[in-house]
Amino acid sequence: MAKSVNKVILLGNVGKDPEFKMLPSGQGVANFSIATAERFKDKGGEWQERTEWHNLVAYARLAEIIRDYVKKGTKLYVEGRLTTRSWDDKESGKKVYRTEVVMSELSLLSGRGEGDGGSGGNYSRSSSSAASSSSFDQRPSGSPDDYAHSTEITDDDIPF
Repeated sequence: MAKSVNKVILLGNVGKDPEFKMLPSGQGVANFSIATAERFKDKGGEWQERTEWHNLVAYARLAEIIRDYVKKGTKLYVEGRLTTRSWDDKESGKKVYRTEVVMSELSLLSGRGEGDGGSGGNYSRSSSSAASSSSFDQRPSGSPDDYAHSTEITDDDIPF
């Protein structure tokens, strides 16, 4: 029997500054949304753009990183999983549903001065079976300029 997959990958821009709160347990939580755009041709052959807004939530150290480095306009690469929460609306009594991406990885793609974001960096959340708390690894990312003057590749280096 096939396994199921619940994985979301998004690349987009933050719509407004994230909201950060501390849960009663002392764990941080960040909520925000990002916009992604899809370009397509309509029936008349004209290019159109459609924007989708995605609700995101992050916990613990990842939420703190978002609080400290992510602002409106920041370009992000995000990985996570879809979840849907439900609750009863106090005013109408109707059941309300909200689908959101629970983040597991984050890459800040905006450079300095772009969208008030940070200088870039990769952050991931990895679970440890030995401890109930999550650990986070920061993997520094280099810009293309960091590698521009590295070893030149010649035709002799190509194996075909």
